[in-house]
Amino acid sequence: MTLRSASPVLATAHPSRYLKPTVKAQALAHLIFERPDLDKAEQFLLDFGLRIARRDVNCLYLRGTGAAPYCYRVHHAERARFVGFGLTVETRADLERVSRLSGASPIEPLEGPGGGERVRLTDPSGFLIEAIHGQHAADVIPHRLPLPMNWVDEAPRINATQRPPIAPPEVIKLGHVVLEVADYQATCAWYTQHFGFIPSDVQVLPDGSPAVTFMRLNLGDTPADHHTLAIAQGFMAAYSHSAYELVDADAVGMGQRVLRERGWKHAWGIGRHILGSQIFDYWQDPWGDKHEHYCDGDLFTADHPTGVHAVSPEAMSQWGQRMPKSFTKPVVNLANLKAMLRNLRRSPDLTLHKLITLARMFG
Repeated sequence: MTLRSASPVLATAHPSRYLKPTVKAQALAHLIFERPDLDKAEQFLLDFGLRIARRDVNCLYLRGTGAAPYCYRVHHAERARFVGFGLTVETRADLERVSRLSGASPIEPLEGPGGGERVRLTDPSGFLIEAIHGQHAADVIPHRLPLPMNWVDEAPRINATQRPPIAPPEVIKLGHVVLEVADYQATCAWYTQHFGFIPSDVQVLPDGSPAVTFMRLNLGDTPADHHTLAIAQGFMAAYSHSAYELVDADAVGMGQRVLRERGWKHAWGIGRHILGSQIFDYWQDPWGDKHEHYCDGDLFTADHPTGVHAVSPEAMSQWGQRMPKSFTKPVVNLANLKAMLRNLRRSPDLTLHKLITLARMFG
């Protein structure tokens, strides 16, 4: 087997915004998973703070308190895997433009709560993307207000105590999804070109080659989350984690208490990220897939420039526990080893040098 050296072009080319994308996605609508046990999936997700929107014989839909009819879809299948996600587009004309892309399905009905229509596509790394339009909003479920804080210079809470409820925290919305891919450049470019994503921040290796891109939606002057999608250089296509917004830091802390008491496996936290600034806490579902509670994330308008930063474990959080090596440790099995060797041969972005550098950085 011949392993390639790093290309000098790829070493300096950073993902960038596309001036005239096919469409501009408006929201991350939902994630799609397959699981062999819907009851086990449901129990974790309810403890995590999601709510059942609908359950059919072979499909489970969950939602937050916001207007999205569902944000998490679980299909019954023989093996557990992450399938992909849905992106909302603004108009039916946008949906028609997406349907004309190479490999896209025709416009078809979207089953599940909220209805609507979809176009199915596959991104360059093999993830299923559902472009959706016409989904009806759900009734918003009231959530508790942020707890009033007594600050050094201002104390609004007098003769009153803090007693947040001891219960799973209320997930308000799906915030973002993070993917690992071998074909890093092509995958980043696909989302910027076809769905208008804007790189908020790019993390680079010592040689200047990009390793992680945090991408936000292009909503013009309307502030958007620092990242709705993040893409990291890996040796194969894989789900890294997804994140769900809570009302405040007390909700994040209560989530840790409840999930720990109910026997679920902790992954990392509590801490505050550097890029995105979220207060975070990560937990693993029954199949080891990471789910993040967060609050207090950064918001950017479309004109905010892209930042470039060095990647390292220290660049992941401002305070809190250092990111454990187990957080990025890949599953070692024969199928994954074969995928790594195959991608080292064929992917223009993955080199042995880059793989060794990432392994040394993150263990």
